[in-house]
Amino acid sequence: MPREYALKSFRAPVELNIDYEAELNAQQLAAVTATPGPALVLAGAGAGKTRTLTYRVAYLLEQGIPVDRILLLTFTNKAAREMMDRVQELIGGDTAGLWGGTFHSVGHRVLRRHAEAVGYPPSFTIMDRDDAKALMSAAIADAGIDTKAARFPKPDLVCDILSMSLNTGLPLGQVMEERYSYFESLTDEIARAHAAYARRKRANGVMDFDDLLTQWLRLLRENSEARESFQARFQFILVDEYQDTNQVQCELIDLLGGRHHNIMAVGDDSQSIYSWRGANFHNVLEFPERHKGTQVFKIETNYRSTPEILDCANAVIAGNPQQFEKVLAPVRDSGMKPALVCCNDANQQAEFIAQRALELRDEGMALEGMAVLYRSHFHALELQLEFTRRNIPFVLTSGIRFFEQAHVKDVAAYLKLLVNPGDELAFKRIVLLLPGVGAKSAAKLWATFTAHLAKGPSLAKALRDIAGQAPKKAALGWEQFAETLGQLEEEQAKGPGHLIRMVVVAGYEDYLQEKFPNYYSRLEDLEQVAGFAEQYETTEAFLSEVALLTNLDTDTKRESNPDPEQIRLSTIHQAKGLEFDAVFVMMLCDGLFPSSRAIESPDGEEEERRLFYVAVTRAKTELYLSYPLLRFMHGSGGEAMQQRSRFLDEINPDLVEEWNLQSFDPYG
Repeated sequence: MPREYALKSFRAPVELNIDYEAELNAQQLAAVTATPGPALVLAGAGAGKTRTLTYRVAYLLEQGIPVDRILLLTFTNKAAREMMDRVQELIGGDTAGLWGGTFHSVGHRVLRRHAEAVGYPPSFTIMDRDDAKALMSAAIADAGIDTKAARFPKPDLVCDILSMSLNTGLPLGQVMEERYSYFESLTDEIARAHAAYARRKRANGVMDFDDLLTQWLRLLRENSEARESFQARFQFILVDEYQDTNQVQCELIDLLGGRHHNIMAVGDDSQSIYSWRGANFHNVLEFPERHKGTQVFKIETNYRSTPEILDCANAVIAGNPQQFEKVLAPVRDSGMKPALVCCNDANQQAEFIAQRALELRDEGMALEGMAVLYRSHFHALELQLEFTRRNIPFVLTSGIRFFEQAHVKDVAAYLKLLVNPGDELAFKRIVLLLPGVGAKSAAKLWATFTAHLAKGPSLAKALRDIAGQAPKKAALGWEQFAETLGQLEEEQAKGPGHLIRMVVVAGYEDYLQEKFPNYYSRLEDLEQVAGFAEQYETTEAFLSEVALLTNLDTDTKRESNPDPEQIRLSTIHQAKGLEFDAVFVMMLCDGLFPSSRAIESPDGEEEERRLFYVAVTRAKTELYLSYPLLRFMHGSGGEAMQQRSRFLDEINPDLVEEWNLQSFDPYG
């Protein structure tokens, strides 16, 4: 039997001679120079996580580890590029051999080599979101599901349900019960659709985004040759933002590290805020249990924020029982205490933030160095109006202003058509929501409708009279459309808030359930729009105010003539990883932040507290925490008293400075 002899490719020795003690603080140094074995690096906010990771790679190379024996996993392409660039800068050489990138990009690279082992051709293609939606639509038909007999979710929502089940590792039944209870009775049909979808993917030689992880995991579980090959190859595995891993990603890492056990998981359990998209917070907490002999390193020196802001942050997170305790320690000099600002109502809160932002700008702080953070998009409704009135340039991280979101524009279209039956755009927006109606049929319906309306019937009667012109698939939807407009005509005097709720109850809520995975948050948006609209005596007045946001300084104008100086408005989820000189955290009311749904469970409340911690730790120099005493709320019939957030009560009063707002009339 021939003797096996391993031929190793020649690589020039790496001689970096980096002065690690000069470049790193003591905590970073301990993690970077850790001896082989499993390691959990808990890097607090602003503590230099990326620096620690990149120097760890350089250290391994300096110790003689070949570059192609290192695997660096990240969550975003931006983070991957940034780290690869920094490593290359550090070592002053080529990093082409380093396996680094997002989980999905590395999974793609693996599957290109081993596609046949999981039943796919090496030339498989990857579907985008639209392709997956189209394939799922065909799969629903394959499964023989009558989508008319029982209200069935739209194909893209069926895709989202499958994705959640796969990424959390939970059975479909449990996912339906916990996240999509309003479709729980259709669990068996959805399972059939998922099975048909999998058959179609294999038959067509295509994968969706989730397959890049799930098929990679299947390969490692079922193919011992591939598993042992990759376990031998990756001598050291480094994972960024480990607190955001889901069940599939966690299993992938554990399997890949099964031979050498040199896994370094870097993250911050206090910043785990993505359970709603499948991240499993317990992956961090249980890492030492899954990997015996784990060394735990805490990096607590914060280079971002003033001592006063860090004292507040430490107090915020202290209330969470499930955590690795850390105490952020400052490097920066002392500054002002965080301001706690009680406002009469949401409008006064908006006025305060706008005025204070302008004052800070006058004091020399650039607008782009400021951010307003909130729990949910609708919390900034009044603020967007106030900024627009004052001509304060702002940019939304989401890119979509509140009243420009699809579901808000859909409902507003009903009101627009009610007050102006000649509004072609509003008419077409509504009818295009109906099944079987496309652009051509919408145009024909509009022509028929306007011709009939010219004869003098009411809006609702004109719609009923031309019902026979609608496609057969849209018959029931058209009937509901006409009925809804009839009800709106009868009750128009009750004001825009009442009308918005009527539209939602009359069928739009069903549409939201069928189409969107974040149905609850969109429904909550519409409830807040209705409450906000109650301020206006007429529907016309409300729509005119909305037009301020949708017509002035629109996204198109900003793109053609960008203003470099803009204050950022963002949900906290979208601001993670960013930092600002001044941060305003607004709408800190119980039921809003923490959200009413989240506080139904201890885990939910803990994640909300972590979210608040993320918000506070975005601030470098100044922090403002505000809440209104009154706000227009759904079901209250007007303004409702608000209880300030329980999280504010957990901060020692000595750590903040209360600001009392006084109305000042310069002409009084």
